[in-house]
Amino acid sequence: MAEAASKCHCSVPHCSNSKKRQPYLSFHAFPSFEYDRKKWVHAIRRVQSPTFTILRGSTFVCSRHFTDADYTSATGRKRLRKGAVPSRFLWNNWGETPRERVKARHGLDACPILSSDDTQEDIGDIAPEVTGDHDYAVTPLPGAQDAAAARIQELEAKVRRLETEIMQLRIGHSLSHFQRFCASDEDIRFYTRFPSEEVFQAFWKAIEPSASTLVYWSKAQKKGQTAGNEAFQSSYCSLPLIDEFFLYCCRVSAGLKEKLLADIFKISLSTVSRIITTWANYLYLILGSLPIWMSRQKVNSTMPEKFRQFCPEVRVIIDCTEIRCQNPSSLTLQSEVFSSYKNTTTFKGLIGIAPCGAVTFVSSLFTGSISDQELTKKSGILDLLEPGDACMADKGFTIASMLAERGARLIIPPFKTAAQFSKEDAEKTQAIARLRILVERAIRRVKEFHIWDTTVPLTMSGTVNQLWTNCCLMSNFQWPLDVKGHKSTSAS
Repeated sequence: MAEAASKCHCSVPHCSNSKKRQPYLSFHAFPSFEYDRKKWVHAIRRVQSPTFTILRGSTFVCSRHFTDADYTSATGRKRLRKGAVPSRFLWNNWGETPRERVKARHGLDACPILSSDDTQEDIGDIAPEVTGDHDYAVTPLPGAQDAAAARIQELEAKVRRLETEIMQLRIGHSLSHFQRFCASDEDIRFYTRFPSEEVFQAFWKAIEPSASTLVYWSKAQKKGQTAGNEAFQSSYCSLPLIDEFFLYCCRVSAGLKEKLLADIFKISLSTVSRIITTWANYLYLILGSLPIWMSRQKVNSTMPEKFRQFCPEVRVIIDCTEIRCQNPSSLTLQSEVFSSYKNTTTFKGLIGIAPCGAVTFVSSLFTGSISDQELTKKSGILDLLEPGDACMADKGFTIASMLAERGARLIIPPFKTAAQFSKEDAEKTQAIARLRILVERAIRRVKEFHIWDTTVPLTMSGTVNQLWTNCCLMSNFQWPLDVKGHKSTSAS
C-alpha cells in the first residue's frame, strides 16, 4: 500500500488531518483486497454509500490511526504491515484498552474516561485496580477545553435567564391585580373611571376600614338577620380586598364580562358573581349614606357666573334617562317596562345636579312606562326643595303646580304661543338650553360606565338599582364638568 501524494485528506470521521497541514504524517490508501478493505471500513465506522465511496488515489487514512506495531522497517524504510487495520480513534480514546485507561488514572497515561464500547465484563476485571484517585493531571482531548468553555457559557446564560424569570414570577405574584393592570393614570381611567391613582387611592382608603369586615352576599342570605351581629373577615376567596374592589370596577366601569374576569383573576365564575353583588350592595350603602344634597349656601358659593347671571335662584337641574333592559316573557311586565319614548323596554330614573355640575340627587329606577311627572313625584326630590328655590328642567316636565305647593318654581324654556318667539323668549330659551345641557353631560358621564353598553338582563334586576346609583354617585369623583367659570366643589 503506497503512501499518498501530497494533497490528500483523512477519511476517518472527526479527523481533519491533511497532507498540507500535517506533512509529517503518512496517508495510506484502502487495501485493494475486498476482505481487508471491509475491515478498514468497519474499523473507521463508515459505510460505503453515495456519500462515501472508496476511490483509488483519493481516499486515505492517516498514520495517526495506526499503532507502532502496524509498521515494519525490514527493508530499511517504515512501511505499513500487510493486514494492518486502523485502531486508534477519538471514540476509543485513540486505541487504549480498558486496563490502560485505568492505569492512566494513576498518572501513566492520559485517558479521561472509559469508552462507551467497554463491556460489563471488562469493567469488572479492572475494578479492583481502581483506587478512587482523581485524574487531576489528565490532559484533555483536543478541542475539549473549547467545547467545555462554550458549554459553561451556555449553562451560565441559561441560569441567568431562569433567575430572571423566577424574579419576575415572584414580583408578579407579590403584586396585586390592581398594581399589575393600573400602571398609569390612563389605565386607571379605563378600568375604574377614576381620573388618577391619587383619587382612586383616596377613595379606597376611605372605604377600606369598613370593607375589611363586609359580609358576602351568600353568607348574608344564609345568616339572615343575624349576619349583622357577627364579624366576618373578607375571606370568601383568595383575592386581596383591593383586588375585589378592582374586579367590581372592571365589571362596571370597563364592562368586562364575568367569564373574562374569572379567567383574569383565576377564580370561579360563581365567585365573580358573588363579589360583584356583594360590592354593589356595600357601595350602595356607603355612598348612599353621603349627604350629596347641597345646601342653598353651598349652591350659591359654587355657582358658575352664567347661572348667577341668568338663573341665580336655581337649586337643581333635573332630567330623566332610560337604560335598556331585557324584554320579559310576561305580557303584563312587557307593558310596564315598555317606553313609548324609546320604543323598547327600559328602566327609567331621574338625576338632579347642582349648577356646579355635581350630582346631588339620584332616584330609584322605575319601569319605562312611567311619565316624567309621576317619576318626579315618586322620586322624593320635591321634599328636598325649599321655598324660594328654582328647579330647571326640560319642557316635558309639567310640574309647576307640584313645585308651587313647596314654594318653589319651575324654570323651563318658554312654550311657543305665537308664530315665532319674541326676542325676550328667544334669548331666554337659548340661555336655559346652554345651562340645562349640564345635566345631559352628567347623564352621559354616568352612561360611560360600560356596564350600560348592553341590554340589562332580567337576572340583574335585583342589583340594577344599586349598580345604577353607584355609577351616578361615583361620577362625582371624576374631573369637573366643562363649565366656564365654575368653582371646585365636593358632593360630599
